[in-house]
Amino acid sequence: MKFAYADPPYFGNGRKRYAPFHDNADQYDDKNAHIQLVTKLVDEYPDGWALSCNPKDLQWLLPSMPTDIRVCAWTKTFHQIRVNVSVQYAWEPVIFRGGRDQRHRRPMTRDWTSGVIAMRKGLPGAKPLYFFQWVTAMLGYEEGDVIDDIFPGTNGLQEALKL
Repeated sequence: MKFAYADPPYFGNGRKRYAPFHDNADQYDDKNAHIQLVTKLVDEYPDGWALSCNPKDLQWLLPSMPTDIRVCAWTKTFHQIRVNVSVQYAWEPVIFRGGRDQRHRRPMTRDWTSGVIAMRKGLPGAKPLYFFQWVTAMLGYEEGDVIDDIFPGTNGLQEALKL
């Protein structure tokens, strides 16, 4: 099976936070780039995919999604404190679609995971190892499958697949 995981520069942060790390990061300061990414995932990865995004973006991003997606949650037990926000952002949505049929799979995988953020990875928004293990479990990834990391960043997904 062929899967994909995408963790693009979050809307409005491309130029500001990711320009040194991603070619054309500033294009993700436009909502249409994110919607085009969804179209790419749907068209090129019918077996399944997962997409990380900012909770603030769900309102405009979800209408571009197929009806069979699930919004899963990565909750952060330790996160950046934003002094100008009274309700802290301590979770990130992971929009998930498809995957291997796992109706009878044990152990089961929850539609949420919780833990600390990755620190000192050299890239804003880098995900920890357990996060990638959770995403691959949701997709039902097995040895021999392909999973494309659309925005490899610190190559965390590839590190998780080596275990």
